[in-house]
Amino acid sequence: MSKVLIIGAGGVGQVVTHKCAQRRDIFSEITLASRTKSKCDAIAAQLGGDINTAQVDADNVPELVTLIRQLQPKLVINVALPYQDLHIMDACLETGVDYLDTANYEPLDTAKFEYSWQWAYQERFKEKGLMALLGSGFDPGVTNVYTALAAKKYLDVVEELDIIDANAGSHGQPFATNFNPEINIREVTATCRHWEDGRFVESPALSTKRVFDFPEGIGPMNCFRLYHEEMESLVKHIPTIKKAQFWMTFSDNYLKHLEVLQNVGMTRIDAVEFGGQKIVPIQFLKALLPDPGSLGPLTKGKTCIGVIARGTKDGQRRQVYIYNICDHEACYKEVQSQAISYTTGVPAVVGAIMMLTKQWHAPGVFNMEQFDPELFLDVLGPMGLPTVVVDGGTWPEL
Repeated sequence: MSKVLIIGAGGVGQVVTHKCAQRRDIFSEITLASRTKSKCDAIAAQLGGDINTAQVDADNVPELVTLIRQLQPKLVINVALPYQDLHIMDACLETGVDYLDTANYEPLDTAKFEYSWQWAYQERFKEKGLMALLGSGFDPGVTNVYTALAAKKYLDVVEELDIIDANAGSHGQPFATNFNPEINIREVTATCRHWEDGRFVESPALSTKRVFDFPEGIGPMNCFRLYHEEMESLVKHIPTIKKAQFWMTFSDNYLKHLEVLQNVGMTRIDAVEFGGQKIVPIQFLKALLPDPGSLGPLTKGKTCIGVIARGTKDGQRRQVYIYNICDHEACYKEVQSQAISYTTGVPAVVGAIMMLTKQWHAPGVFNMEQFDPELFLDVLGPMGLPTVVVDGGTWPEL
């Protein structure tokens, strides 16, 4: 059994805390920390006060170091903002503690996210005998594991990859995001990149649309090609991939609101002068939009996230579709969060279990696809996210 420190008390932090509390055989002592301690206390109250809470500024490395030294956890689970990844990694290096996150670093003042900054920590973690596991959410995270499973069991050579993320749920709000609005909008409006013939090819944001018929009653939905960080690590670690794309569904209503917000400058990430002070429009917009945590009791429907991998098996062309279906209402009933937070938070806890039980453990900085996928999926299903595999079939090329 091990002590764990969770940093970040948003929707994902709530799920991670609930799911860690369900596995006391692994997590002997749980501390949830955030800049706003009252958020941690509210989550602790949901669990009958069965966890510890603390206040910490994740942008302040000395504060982080002080807290980690006080608690002496075996692992820090970072579900704070992506801007804070490097600060938390620095604190883990200084205190000699393993690290896990769910999304890669991006600078606060630039809408650009890539693994280069975190991969640069490889030698420092290796020299200290520490492990950093990057992107242990769903996408990135489980999608990387699904791809590794395709390469291990279903295809001799993986040549093409479509990662497809559908939220078929509805919260009934005019406009809201299912996770942090600032991060969501920065991601969606960024220039699209997909991998093709050995390089990343750029195209305008949301300019490529396809219709995909999702399984298990969800049906046809519009999906748009985006850049997503798991493609960067997957094409590095599975170099046979010739083409990789990421697709996400958006409703016409979401896109209409987003277009207007972009046109009037509300999605800008640079500061503007207003009323004698500097404000960042997208941060102001975040304050106006519904808190994603408030959407849990309102959201109905399902998510479907998975990968279609194509390549060869025994010399023959073959494809496999590996996915998960998650129900918003079932998630809220279990952990008082909707499925977007659930599908990110549960894999973070499973990644933590893999590390703490040494099933996945080595010195250095790693992505999910670098370890045995079956060990992870054997735990993920019983924790609430079962895997469906359709080997063969005629799924369309996107």
